[in-house]
Amino acid sequence: MEIAGGDKVRLEPWGEGDLWLLRRANSPEMTEHLGGPESEEKVVARHRRYLEAGPGQMYRVVSAESGEAVGSTGFWEREWRDGVVWEAGWGILPEFQGRGLAAAAARGVVAAARDAGRHRYLHAFPSVDNVPSNQVCRRAGLTLLGPVDLEYPKGHWAISNDWRADLSSL
Repeated sequence: MEIAGGDKVRLEPWGEGDLWLLRRANSPEMTEHLGGPESEEKVVARHRRYLEAGPGQMYRVVSAESGEAVGSTGFWEREWRDGVVWEAGWGILPEFQGRGLAAAAARGVVAAARDAGRHRYLHAFPSVDNVPSNQVCRRAGLTLLGPVDLEYPKGHWAISNDWRADLSSL
């Protein structure tokens, strides 16, 4: 099943052959706001988690124009405040950045999370210093709730912006 992300991207469920995308995204440039590159063992473990269809879904982001895989996105459950919400994230490979593909992918993930039901809210937590990801949140229609202290990766605390989409109003 594919999810439309507007006229720019398609979201295709994460597959066995998508490990290369995680390896390509595991660079200092792409992980600057995520605690830095992971070991090969952690990248493979992440790939295995992405393949498990357990609440939420990860996707390969495909350019609608060229058919090339350009990144990844998805949503998963997270305990937040007094309950459980969907959390979303994305990453577009450097050579494809600056074309609106991340915002299109984020809009597609919001729609997919809404269609999945289960939770009223979807959140994204980019670092306050990650200007491009904060712009993606805004362009995808999420509402800025403000800065929060967030642990990611485990043991590393940072100030992130809490962006939220109310899935019941979409």
